[in-house]
Amino acid sequence: MQCVTAVDGHWLAELGPMFFSVKETGRSGKQKKKQALEHLQEMEGQMKKAQEEIKARKEEADKKELESHMKREILTPGMVEPSTPKRTPARLGL
Repeated sequence: MQCVTAVDGHWLAELGPMFFSVKETGRSGKQKKKQALEHLQEMEGQMKKAQEEIKARKEEADKKELESHMKREILTPGMVEPSTPKRTPARLGL
C-alpha cells in the first residue's frame, strides 16, 4: 500500500448502514438514562408551553369573534326595539 487515507465513520454508516454503525463511546448507561430523562422533561415543558399558547390564541380568537358579532348588528334608523313601556297606559284595552 502506497497511499493511505482516513475515512469518516459517519460516512461509512450513512452509505452502508447494514454493515457499519456509529457508536457513541464514553457514556455509561446511567448517563444515557439521565440524558433521556432530561430530554423527556424538556419536551414535556415545551408541550405545556405550546398548549398554553394554543389556548390563549383560541381565547383571543373567540373574543375577537364575539366582538365582531356585536359589530355586525344591523341598525335601522327610526326603529325602536320592542321593550317594556316607560309608563303604564292609563287605560287597558279599547
